[in-house]
Amino acid sequence: MAIQLGASLPVGDIGTGPAVVRDYAQAAEGLGYDYLVAPDHVLGGNPAVDYGGRRVGTTATAYHDPFVLFAFLAGVSKRVGFAAGVLILAQRQAALVAKQAACLDELSEGRFRLGIGVGWNEIEFQGLGVDFHSRGKRSAEQVRFMQALWAEPHVKFKGEFHQLDDGGINPRPKSGRVPIWFGGHAEATFRRTAKYGDGFMPLAYPAGDTALAAFDKLRGLIRAAGRDPASVGLEVWVSPGIGGPDDWRREFLFWKNAGVTHVNAHTTYVSGHHRRIAGKTFTDHLEAITHYRAAVADLL
Repeated sequence: MAIQLGASLPVGDIGTGPAVVRDYAQAAEGLGYDYLVAPDHVLGGNPAVDYGGRRVGTTATAYHDPFVLFAFLAGVSKRVGFAAGVLILAQRQAALVAKQAACLDELSEGRFRLGIGVGWNEIEFQGLGVDFHSRGKRSAEQVRFMQALWAEPHVKFKGEFHQLDDGGINPRPKSGRVPIWFGGHAEATFRRTAKYGDGFMPLAYPAGDTALAAFDKLRGLIRAAGRDPASVGLEVWVSPGIGGPDDWRREFLFWKNAGVTHVNAHTTYVSGHHRRIAGKTFTDHLEAITHYRAAVADLL
């Protein structure tokens, strides 16, 4: 089974201007990367403020809006795909996201995947005037509403949070849908992926039995929902900042044998089992993804 290989867009390190973003994306495309990933944060808190132990993202790191970023890159690239990793859906209007995603699908000629999550940074919801505590339920309904808008020219929809009396968007995706990939690890995320998702992108699991158990659980839920598990992709993130070529190959083979369909070589993400690369320059990041792809090229 072929695996798609992605790379992150480290705009927080290399800069946010059009030339540097274009050059990095074109370089990754030239190396043979299949897709590029960008995260989403609309607002951040003041890094000088003490938030009393609350987990609050700050303005210390720059984030481009994924729709704006990928629309720009669609015009300066030829084949590389784009994935939001992940868009915080619940803090936005669903119909507007459906419209933006459909337009990006059109302008990129079907190269976009919409990764979504429920979010954790309460200060963003505060600034956008959206209730933080209902974000899970609202996000689940948003997915159904957006999928209806992509599938049909005119939609009648009545839910707890959304209502539409025979309206629609134009343009719509030629395929009738924009792929939705769910990020997260909550029980509800597994269920929503099984019912509505085109893919699942968890970040909490290192290569090992816990990841295999999570994948098996998801496949069981997909079957219970009357769908084929093979129709739902799996994406994991790997860190070129850890180990070397032999380590990368072993990890990549584990994921391949586990049925993973997409592997994203992320050079800035930090967690319990991820580590960013040491450097922060354009050259540092490009060298990291160059070496990583060369190490796993024959395994793709």
